[in-house]
Amino acid sequence: MLPRKRPAEGVVVEGSSSSCDPESAIKKQRISSGISSVAKENTSGCSINEFVSNNTNGNASSSSVGERSVTEMAFDDGNPHDIDEDLHSRQLAVYGRETMRRLFASNVLISGIQGLGAEIAKNLILAGVKSVTLHDEGEVQLWDLSSNFIFSESDVGKNRALASVQKLQELNNAVVVSSLTTKLTKEKLSDFQAVVLTNASLEEALEFSDYCHNHQPPIAFIRTEVRGLFGYVFCDFGPEFTVFDVDGEEPHTGIIASISNDNPALISCVDDERLEFQDGDLVVFSEVQGMTELNDGKPRKISSARPYSFTLDEDTTNFGRYERGGIVTQVKQPKILNFKTLREAITDPGDFLLSDFSKFDRPPLLHLAFQALDKFRSDLARFPLAGSEDDAQRLISIATNLNESNGKVKLDDINPKLLQQFSHGARAELNPMAAMFGGIVGQEVVKACSGKFHPLHQFFYFDSLESLPTEPLDPSDLKPLNTRYDAQISVFGQKFQKKLEDAKVFLVGSGALGCEFLKNLALMGVACTEQGKLTVTDDDVIEKSNLSRQFLFRDWNIGQAKSTVAAAAAALINPQLQIEALQNRVGPETENVFDDTFWENLSVVINALDNVNARLYVDQRCLYFQKPLLESGTLGAKCNTQMVIPHLTENYGASRDPPEKQAPMCTLHSFPHNIDHCLTWARSEFEGLLEKIPAEVNAYLTNPSEYTEDAKIVTDEKATSLSTASIDDAAVINELISKLEHTRKNLPPGFRMKPIQFEKDDDTNYHMDLIAALANMRARNYSIPEVDKLKAKFIAGRIIPAIATTTAMATGLVCLELYKVLDGAHKLEDYRNTFANLALPLFSIAEPVPPKVIKHNDMSWTVWDRWVIKNNPTLRELIEWLANKGLNAYSISCGSCLLYNSMFPRHKDRMDKKVADLARDVAKVEIPPYRRHLDVVVACEDDDDNDVDIPLVSVYFR
Repeated sequence: MLPRKRPAEGVVVEGSSSSCDPESAIKKQRISSGISSVAKENTSGCSINEFVSNNTNGNASSSSVGERSVTEMAFDDGNPHDIDEDLHSRQLAVYGRETMRRLFASNVLISGIQGLGAEIAKNLILAGVKSVTLHDEGEVQLWDLSSNFIFSESDVGKNRALASVQKLQELNNAVVVSSLTTKLTKEKLSDFQAVVLTNASLEEALEFSDYCHNHQPPIAFIRTEVRGLFGYVFCDFGPEFTVFDVDGEEPHTGIIASISNDNPALISCVDDERLEFQDGDLVVFSEVQGMTELNDGKPRKISSARPYSFTLDEDTTNFGRYERGGIVTQVKQPKILNFKTLREAITDPGDFLLSDFSKFDRPPLLHLAFQALDKFRSDLARFPLAGSEDDAQRLISIATNLNESNGKVKLDDINPKLLQQFSHGARAELNPMAAMFGGIVGQEVVKACSGKFHPLHQFFYFDSLESLPTEPLDPSDLKPLNTRYDAQISVFGQKFQKKLEDAKVFLVGSGALGCEFLKNLALMGVACTEQGKLTVTDDDVIEKSNLSRQFLFRDWNIGQAKSTVAAAAAALINPQLQIEALQNRVGPETENVFDDTFWENLSVVINALDNVNARLYVDQRCLYFQKPLLESGTLGAKCNTQMVIPHLTENYGASRDPPEKQAPMCTLHSFPHNIDHCLTWARSEFEGLLEKIPAEVNAYLTNPSEYTEDAKIVTDEKATSLSTASIDDAAVINELISKLEHTRKNLPPGFRMKPIQFEKDDDTNYHMDLIAALANMRARNYSIPEVDKLKAKFIAGRIIPAIATTTAMATGLVCLELYKVLDGAHKLEDYRNTFANLALPLFSIAEPVPPKVIKHNDMSWTVWDRWVIKNNPTLRELIEWLANKGLNAYSISCGSCLLYNSMFPRHKDRMDKKVADLARDVAKVEIPPYRRHLDVVVACEDDDDNDVDIPLVSVYFR
């Protein structure tokens, strides 16, 4: 599950799990024909369970270094593929070496290089496929600049594919990027492992799908489109596709406490870690003493899974009696999926992948709408025009006729209003939609090329109609203005476009999420007039490992400030962008930079952070100044987004996630049963021996007297026999102190040790070599499978896994919410928070949680409220002001100092003093010159002496 608040890659990673169970919410299926045939050939016709057993070597972890599994050989093209670990370390943490090698051998065709096609290409080039061929017969139009970050106005009139090659090639020189500008024929598809169509007619798509499905080996086929605020993906990976890792999670393990001699056998595990097994899982046993028959490496099925026990579907009556020890490990099982062609699936789509449970009836309707659009385009050779009621009615009529001919799957209501909105925006590719679907489709291509993660099976539909302005749109407002924003104007209108351009936005962070946000904001036209402004800040510099996902950076930018480089790159995407780049960390120490005036003038704040504390600080600032905060985070293939809207939703800090699960110290030091335990121990040893102890030695050498107080020796006659032990201890301590002093005096003057701080990314310092060696030696002692240095680096270095596809999807989802925020009139039910896992795939989209409401008399307030009293009031005036609200103030404090308490008679002498003066004189508050107010916390009672929790009170003194 994705942690909601522990940031990973620009993001969090702590908490926020989906309300539904990913395992039950989604059908798990899949696998690939070419791979299947190799697997069958290499296993001599054995079953899946036998296949797993034959290739696990008695445990569920990957094969040893130097050994290659059937899965690896099935995807290999026979050529070595070197992996630049410095560049791809975060991506390797998600995919692993085998998946990366398969990507390095994969050729992908993308047809249609408008906004969506460009996003897909970007994500795959960053991922490191072997080649990407860009196909497009059309020319760049000004219209394309609403969604395509590659094009500039100077590209208008050029072929889209040709205009894209050079700029996309800059993202990764290891990928071959080429163009195809002639008509696409099915014969040209045979050179590719995956084909993606983003702007093809239905007739072409049907033909290509049939060809790819029946090709030997099958070619993965994907059709996808974004039309206004609507989009879909269709996947066909062939008649039989093999998924070797359905979720990408590490196999679960448990320490055995007991095994019964029964049929079936009951296995109990120690209760220091909750088991994560599910009924039907396969597990293998190792290190079991007594009942050694279980140590044969054979996968066995479990049932009745509980938090600390499960039943084994095996008769152990005649096995040896269990004595002690043993580890049980989950075996990950491959799955086979059978895909239909587009021709079959369009009339018999099966189950749609649902993302928003408030729209459970929407996918079948969108399935019909996109078929009607295909027919409209076929008949008229164009898209419906924005604002044209004639075109909208024609589309509705086509949809009605198609629905009437659908027989058993006929819809009761085709929702003409929705179809009208669909028609108006059908020609437009909006950047947020392209970014979101670019992430989803990019991940599906990776799945098709590698067998890693569960693919979409087979249709996914999505819409964000709630993003439209709340006021009805006049058709004349949708007409193009011959600007780069015309596509967006055709959906949102000219008036709303002006709101976007005048916005004042604060983007906190310019890493992976930040780069994507800057690109999206530039294309949307946010902060692109003199009235608007985009402020971005980041105190970090660019490293090589950033380049695999932070796509605005190039290798020649390594060592430069992230915010400066990212801002300059964003300005190249849209020269009208009014952007200022800062290198300040956002926190209490920079409130002179980000002062009251700065916060008060903002329209919205967007977080692109990588730690929870910074998020919480920004959240408090937004709460205080009542500014919308758009929050997001990623962890590998998982992401979450949270909308924090003044007075409508709870704030980010309102909910806290449970602490991250950590292995008990006794497990780490005495009972390790997986490599994580060994690596955690090894890093602890490294830091203790090479950092903490040298630092303590230096502290002793600097001030030895602090470390040599006389030992207290017990001499009381009434003392117990422990006094002898105490005397002995004191003697030992005194002897050690004497030796320390003797050694210190023999050291050269000024001698100091050099504490070493752990640094995972510098291979020349041998830190990771030492930690990996220590961990593997410990693992060998406990019969735990060893790992190579890279895997050790992920775990011991606590590397947060990150991939470009998830980042792109998250920012697209957030920018769909940004439309609502800048419109300023949407209700709570219009906003959406999201938890998604592209590996499964799972999308869980729901309304945000409203804030808690406190009521008193005829008043009510939430955490968003801050009461303001102006005109530099006295203490008496503040108390009377509260009394008029039916509140009796008995205590007033500023910071940690008490300004007033009704129990202290001498405080009555302060009644006619200004509150601001009391804060300066009593609380010693230093009020900076840019500050116009101070905040006090007031404890109040009602007339019945009940405490009332009131908002923070801001006292304005100028």
